[in-house]
Amino acid sequence: MLLNLCQETKETIENISELKNSDAYRILERFLSEQAYYDEQTKKLKAKDSKSIPSDSLQSAYDEDATYRKKGNKAESGYVLNLSETCAKENSFQLITDYTVEKNIKSDVELLKERLPIVKQNTKCQEVYVDGGYYSKEVVQIAKENCVEVHFTDLNGRKPVRMSVSEYEIDEETKVIKKCPRGIIPIHASVKKGQTVAHFPKEACAKCELKNQCYCKEQKKDYVVRVNLKSIEATKQREKIECRCEENKSKRAAIEGTNSALKRGHGLSKLRVRGLVKCRVNVGLKVLAQNFKRFARYMLERAKKAIGESQGGSAPVLVQ
Repeated sequence: MLLNLCQETKETIENISELKNSDAYRILERFLSEQAYYDEQTKKLKAKDSKSIPSDSLQSAYDEDATYRKKGNKAESGYVLNLSETCAKENSFQLITDYTVEKNIKSDVELLKERLPIVKQNTKCQEVYVDGGYYSKEVVQIAKENCVEVHFTDLNGRKPVRMSVSEYEIDEETKVIKKCPRGIIPIHASVKKGQTVAHFPKEACAKCELKNQCYCKEQKKDYVVRVNLKSIEATKQREKIECRCEENKSKRAAIEGTNSALKRGHGLSKLRVRGLVKCRVNVGLKVLAQNFKRFARYMLERAKKAIGESQGGSAPVLVQ
């Protein structure tokens, strides 16, 4: 019913030259094209199936930039904020050094790929701590290009049930398998189609005690091992995470408190503006205010300490 009323409105506006170029007409046209289709049998518009509606479809007539995302069991319309802040223990206080607001359909990986070179340029940082949702081969490569070491608190996906890929001796440059975990040299090995492939003698693998844990598969003439190149890098990252798990989580944890402070103290959860550009400006001002708060708190603590030392004891400082 509503869709067909919208269609009638659209047809009426088309005959009024003053309204045809209006924002209202453009938004209505977009809404119908994204949400409805014309049914030949009934000669009426019908709502599209939810799976057929793109995630960047119109969410509000008042905010054309907002997008739709479902993460887990939670569905949201709007934008996503990505923050970076200092985390060195020797700092007197920490500051938010980078922020970006994007449509919420943009992944964490894409956000980090874009912002990491900018963060490096602005702060000259050498290490970055992020959660597992930011991991990808491209992120690791961009980090290397910018001389930044990225520490992940975890990796998405399940941990492999079989033996670790690192048990194989693999050439760092060519990614060719040189030896199996038991020390057997392959008959021949190569890299093709995103995998490192090695063929081993049948008599060596058939009676091997590691056979059930190995990646080998029996063929007519030999046993073959195929390992995805992405798995090699992921395994390195997973082992690195296990070695520095507590440190990585500890340094990254503070950013959650920053998110909470921005929401509670500055109304970040629900902005009073609409549109991507306005939201970026609004969030930027909130981030600036949060940094000023941290600096002011630090200066007040210094003032208290200085007064106390000059008077030979502690002295209260009244703040209004």
